[in-house]
Amino acid sequence: MELAGKVVVVTGGTRGVGAGIASACAGAGARVIVCARRPPEVPLDGVEFVPVDLRDAGAVRDFFGGVAGRYGRLDVLVNNAGGTPYRLLGEGEAERHARVVELNLLAPMTASLAAYGYLRDAHGCVVMIGSVSGGRPSPGTAAYGAAKAGLENLARSMAVEWAPEVRVNTVVLGMVRTELSHLHYGDEAGIAAVGRTVPLGRLAEPSDVGDAVVFLASERAAYVSGASLLVHGGGERPAFLDASTANKET
Repeated sequence: MELAGKVVVVTGGTRGVGAGIASACAGAGARVIVCARRPPEVPLDGVEFVPVDLRDAGAVRDFFGGVAGRYGRLDVLVNNAGGTPYRLLGEGEAERHARVVELNLLAPMTASLAAYGYLRDAHGCVVMIGSVSGGRPSPGTAAYGAAKAGLENLARSMAVEWAPEVRVNTVVLGMVRTELSHLHYGDEAGIAAVGRTVPLGRLAEPSDVGDAVVFLASERAAYVSGASLLVHGGGERPAFLDASTANKET
């Protein structure tokens, strides 16, 4: 029960990765509140839902004030809300790409600023949910990759500015199997084939991400701040290894 007695907010924690994080934190003893525009289709055990539009700064401030007023504290903020459709840069207007940046970069900044005072009082922490897309080319999701790169840098700056009262870290995700995996990887055969490209041989499960977040939110990570924890199964096998004709068995 590494988070016993702590109050945790997970943005966008109603399904997929967010639900995995919320469930893991609840299982570790925390009181967990998730916020999103729409409620979860399947309620999560031990998790409270509050509707919030994270793009509305006033509503976000009211939400965190309500959490602190109701529970008397806020210990952990997990900035998980985000995502993007597949859209090549030339196939969308600038306004469409800007909305992706707004959700994946500006909304976490808005939430962090709204939560800062309460986290400072509790000597709490922020966990950003990043992506390997922020560190490599992301064709079809360029705005998302750019936002995730910015999010990781934002976390490092926050870790310096807000120390020593508030720790800030990033969990950098690779590919995760969720309810929406088919949109990115295809049918079950496609998902399995993509999983085989990962050194550990499979996509991550939301619970894998949840376990990483619990660690960063716990006292076991009391001296970890400004860090990026890679949760990607070993990353990606370099493409040149398969293309090369050298060092191959015949």
